[in-house]
Amino acid sequence: MRWWWFLCRALIRIGGAALWQLRCSGVENLPRGGVLLAANHQSYLDPPLVAACLPREMHFMARKSLFRNPVFGALIARCNAFAIDRDAADVKGVREAIARLKAGAVLLVFPEGTRTRNGSIGPMKAGVGLLAGRAGVPIVPVLIDGAYRVWPKGGPPLPGLGRIRIVFGKPLVPGPGGETESGDRLREAILSLKGERNGCRTGSS
Repeated sequence: MRWWWFLCRALIRIGGAALWQLRCSGVENLPRGGVLLAANHQSYLDPPLVAACLPREMHFMARKSLFRNPVFGALIARCNAFAIDRDAADVKGVREAIARLKAGAVLLVFPEGTRTRNGSIGPMKAGVGLLAGRAGVPIVPVLIDGAYRVWPKGGPPLPGLGRIRIVFGKPLVPGPGGETESGDRLREAILSLKGERNGCRTGSS
């Protein structure tokens, strides 16, 4: 882990604990090597808070428009982000994701495609199982709970106070049913983690 990533993770943990009583659990479910983290998407806070829970550096897809600002684009690229075009069949972005997973990276994706508008967990878009299958890695479902109440889509320009819980589930192996079957299994797996959100502890290194 690079020193500046370690420092940023520590600062986010401290801020998350102070502002949102951030708690993480299930980190021990992450296998070694490449792994695809598939989470529900509640707010802009989701990527840094998930990263703060992990003992390893995390990579993530970011929508192409976020790279239009050269300063912000360079910043998130340095934090292991890469562009993905959500409105088209982005072959380049998919190839980049597969390459990073095969290289042993932890990659975060949001299969809902966008942040929730009402706090519920929506259908998971097709492609998650296909991506994991092509890379030969497991999928770890991730529940993010509370971030919507802290900073909802269309809400104030800055987040408020509250409680945020992040739960990592047991790995899933993409099944033979294809993309839709994997998406359905994934949504059910994330929903099942709601029963484990209480009593969460801060993620350990």
